[in-house]
Amino acid sequence: MNDGILTAPSIEYRLLSPMLIVFAVGLIGVLIEAFAPSSIRYRAQMTLALCGTVGALVAVVAVAVAESGSPGTRAVMGAVAVDKPTLFLQGTLLLVAVPSLLMVGERSLERTHADSFAPQASAVPGSLAERQASQAGAALTEVFPLTMFALGGLLLFPASNDLLTMFVALEVFSLPLYLLCGLARRRRLLSQEAAMKYFLLGAFSSAFFLFGTAMLYGYAGTLEFGAIGDAIAIGAGNDALAVLGTALVGVGLLFKVGAIPFHSWIPDVYQGAPTPITAFMAAATKIAAFGAMVRLFYVALPGLRDDWRPALWAVAIATMLVGAVLAVTQTDIKRMLAYSSIAHAGFILTGLIALDTQGLAAILFYLFVYGFTTVSAFAIVTVVRDDDGEVTELARWAGIGRRSPVIAAAFALILLSFAGIPLTGGFIGKLAVFQAAAENGATALVIVGVLSSAIAAVFYVRVVVLMFFSDADDSPTVVTPGPATSLAIGLGVLTTVAFGVFPQPLLSMAESAAVFVR
Repeated sequence: MNDGILTAPSIEYRLLSPMLIVFAVGLIGVLIEAFAPSSIRYRAQMTLALCGTVGALVAVVAVAVAESGSPGTRAVMGAVAVDKPTLFLQGTLLLVAVPSLLMVGERSLERTHADSFAPQASAVPGSLAERQASQAGAALTEVFPLTMFALGGLLLFPASNDLLTMFVALEVFSLPLYLLCGLARRRRLLSQEAAMKYFLLGAFSSAFFLFGTAMLYGYAGTLEFGAIGDAIAIGAGNDALAVLGTALVGVGLLFKVGAIPFHSWIPDVYQGAPTPITAFMAAATKIAAFGAMVRLFYVALPGLRDDWRPALWAVAIATMLVGAVLAVTQTDIKRMLAYSSIAHAGFILTGLIALDTQGLAAILFYLFVYGFTTVSAFAIVTVVRDDDGEVTELARWAGIGRRSPVIAAAFALILLSFAGIPLTGGFIGKLAVFQAAAENGATALVIVGVLSSAIAAVFYVRVVVLMFFSDADDSPTVVTPGPATSLAIGLGVLTTVAFGVFPQPLLSMAESAAVFVR
């Protein structure tokens, strides 16, 4: 070991084992697609993806136990930081990936016993080839290796310890998601439009990130976060170059978290993508992107806090207010949840602005609870259906509380958690980030956050009232969820209640994990 950089390959393989397992599963999935008979692909891919995710989670726990006495270690010549925040976020990502994969593989909701994905991705929407593939019962099983590759990139993103590795991770998880967003079985043109918008705007954000990386490299002569932080501390170059580089890299990351004004892709993509992919993307991408943001700003850029904090103040305020206000106007349930996720990005940014251990711990807690509740919310969307598939028009959800009280009650509980009602995990998460911000002089930001939460409560409560106290002329059917969807819904409800009533175990774990290695 030299300056925190491991040279023993066996130790590096152990530290990187969660990511290696996930990428290996993705590669094996590609081989299954190429050589396995079509009759066994679905079951083989589903089993392999779930076993690989659980195996990677076990590897995270094993690494955490082995590194429990260390603040963290840098591997791969310092490119990857395996420390407590990394392991906490990787564990969260893998836990969230399990119900997401179950939703991806759910086949009991469609009357044709198909899944949520197009039977043949290469077919033109509505064409004879697509109809023939659908009648033949074709299944798009390559979604499993694509999801695993995306998950591997997401695991690497918050572990990246230099800007080049972070960019590689960004592209590794983004490219599969661009494809997955265009594979919806129903409303194919809307799905493909969403994929194209996501791809084009994602390309712009990547360009900003690379341009900012070049500027920070020009300033510090290195891409490694710790070395950049040291260079800024001693004023090694032209400060304008460092500030511009910070701004451009920040734009790339703010795009991924969906902050204002870099949010325009979120409503369209969330609405058009297959709902299981929307659930995975809404939860996992936000977890990984905020993990990468806090590492960048806490490790590489704390010396420029006087320059970037005012900008993040403005972004956080706009994100909370605009997200909450626009959510009130939505008539589609998936677009409403999309604007809700934008508002939540603003709440989490208040914890980042705190720039201390308490703020980092609050972010980790918030991301854990938010991930499960988000997957659960979209899982509930998949069970409200008619002959054309999922019903996302909000007005048609009227009265489903009387026809399916359990599903409606679960959705109501999740919405109340999003609103920050006491005795829910969402309330504890907001309380933690607001407290961290207030103790670091951001009281005005907290006031805006509370106001935004009050606005957000309007549309959350409106949906609850609609479900239980209204009737619709054209009511959809709330189908009985299969075991996979039931588990996804149940995990979100359990997380909301457990960490709303007994938050201290998770808070303590987040506090102990809030230490970066430099």
